[in-house]
Amino acid sequence: MRLGVNVDHIATVRQARRGDRPDPVEAARVCEQAGASSIVCHLREDRRHIQDEDVRRLRRAVTTRLNLEMSIAPDVVEAALAVIPDQVTLVPERRQELTTEGGLDVVRLSRKLAPVLQAFHARDIAVSLFLDPAREQLEAARAAGARLVELHTGRYANAATARARSQALDEVERAAQAARAMDLSVAAGHGLDYDTVRPIAAMPAIEEVNIGFAIVSRALDVGLGRAVREMVALLKPEVIHVR
Repeated sequence: MRLGVNVDHIATVRQARRGDRPDPVEAARVCEQAGASSIVCHLREDRRHIQDEDVRRLRRAVTTRLNLEMSIAPDVVEAALAVIPDQVTLVPERRQELTTEGGLDVVRLSRKLAPVLQAFHARDIAVSLFLDPAREQLEAARAAGARLVELHTGRYANAATARARSQALDEVERAAQAARAMDLSVAAGHGLDYDTVRPIAAMPAIEEVNIGFAIVSRALDVGLGRAVREMVALLKPEVIHVR
């Protein structure tokens, strides 16, 4: 099981004072040394945390894989094509939201998405679509030319009751299995933390989890390197207990 670490919230702290510390590029280096398989950042349209120069610097510094989360706004697409990350993950985006609130509606946006996927694939950039765990969205993603998907785990991670959490977990598992049957590679993320990650990591169809806020929050107590190592340890097969 691979771990992608999102460094957005390192940049959030920096932007509170518009300075140059803490540095998301330095954070990425620490994460890689601690066992992260990839570095994730989100270049939002409003540039509220990660900046264009951060992406350029991360591209030069990252030695694993750079996964750029982004909308399909033309200026963001142009910026991504100029940087050539290893992967882009297309997500929905609203200016008012605190964080990404749900999956991309590929059923509705398929005509807009198809040429964007083609542009990235032409530059040998892998494209993942961030989706709610729903079969119709997976089918639309496959039809649009996607080869990778990331399943939105927010409903599971934020469930208020054990029953709701179990139901949401079942939805993720069914979607992951359906995606693999469609020959899609599967990642998962959103809201996962040290208490909720193992049932997701136990699913054979899921190859990667992407986590940011929980790791950065834990880092305030124990340091970033240890926070990443603790999460990596939870993803090892010998500590994962399947339901």
